[in-house]
Amino acid sequence: MTYARIEIAPSILAADFSRLGDEVRAVEAGGADVVHVDVMDGHFVPNFSLGIPVVESLSKATRLPLDVHLMIEHPEEYVADFIRAGASRVLVQQEATVHLDRALALIREHGAQAGAVINPATPIMLLTEVLGKVDTVLVMSVNPGFGGQKFIPGSLEKIRQLNQSRARYNASFRIAVDGGVDLENAADLIQAGANELIAGTAIFHTPDPAEAVRQMRKIATEALSQKV
Repeated sequence: MTYARIEIAPSILAADFSRLGDEVRAVEAGGADVVHVDVMDGHFVPNFSLGIPVVESLSKATRLPLDVHLMIEHPEEYVADFIRAGASRVLVQQEATVHLDRALALIREHGAQAGAVINPATPIMLLTEVLGKVDTVLVMSVNPGFGGQKFIPGSLEKIRQLNQSRARYNASFRIAVDGGVDLENAADLIQAGANELIAGTAIFHTPDPAEAVRQMRKIATEALSQKV
């Protein structure tokens, strides 16, 4: 599957929450495709963040799709609520549910796109049985729970393997990557097969988030045009 456009997805975990509406409008003006929302429960990952009320508020503040990543235990119990709140896509961790196929089916039944997420130590082979049932596979390139971490270099090989699996199974899922994504590694990620770049610090911790999105778009477009 060849994607004609790389999606840039600013992660609001890194945004200034005292002016969240302004931050989202800035990246929208810069040409972002998606707003990425990390939901953490303090159990599956050692941190708390965001919930249904924030997703509901964001859905009213932007025209962009909301990419909601559930880093929580028993995600299937909350899928319907997040979709009703405005999630366009819901991504669940492979490691957080013993019934991944059921969780993905539930997301689709409620009208959202479904995605599976794997942590750095999780091999892609554990997703083999659901690759035909996902819209997105998200590769975590840091251990989830906190923003601002350094990119784990081995994630590039995992993206390459996923890209090969996508071709082997003639599948159409999007490959997303999240964790330490910045202007320095964006081109390599796209060359490896990524179709969605999720970036927090590299966008929101800059003087001009809109311009940061534009710069990442420029790099992404050039890398895609050079991909063989």
